[in-house]
Amino acid sequence: MSPEAAVAAEPRLKATYREDVTQAMRTEFGYSNPMQIPRPVKVVLNIGIGEALDNRNALDAALGDLTTIAGQKPVIQRARKSISNFKLREGMQVGLTVTLRGQRMWDFLDRLINLTLPRVRDFHGISRRSFDGRGNYSLGIREQIVFPEIDYNLIDRLRGLQVNIVTSANTDEEGRRMLELLGMPFERVEDAA
Repeated sequence: MSPEAAVAAEPRLKATYREDVTQAMRTEFGYSNPMQIPRPVKVVLNIGIGEALDNRNALDAALGDLTTIAGQKPVIQRARKSISNFKLREGMQVGLTVTLRGQRMWDFLDRLINLTLPRVRDFHGISRRSFDGRGNYSLGIREQIVFPEIDYNLIDRLRGLQVNIVTSANTDEEGRRMLELLGMPFERVEDAA
């Protein structure tokens, strides 16, 4: 395959969405217009770096990890106001954020669903209750080493990260069903109760 063809290739999960998910959602929810069918809009990854106040190298290490996971450079988040109890001053670097859209979003979701989540220890599925009321889903990952891109020997310490999947769904039910059809491993209904 030529390099041009590899770049232009449609992500596997996007093809699944276009061919299978849209048809199933249309019949299940009775959408009259194809633009009503919910779709993933973006994925936002966040890492809070509270230890950066004491350790300057923590921010660089987290930056490298998140860059490797996302495939693009994160933005450094700064404190908006000073909080003396936390030794926090306005403008200090306290976190990293990266927003994935388009092909990178589809590639990340494919890796998350098929490679990363099954590698989590004692994994029984992700919670069905982490929706925000508008069809968007939030997921916390305790250790960055579950991502296959991260080399365990090169990390300085274990860090968690937050994954927010923003969808165009209007309700949690629509968002949950779309993610289920994409292959998101939600916990079984019997286990959730």
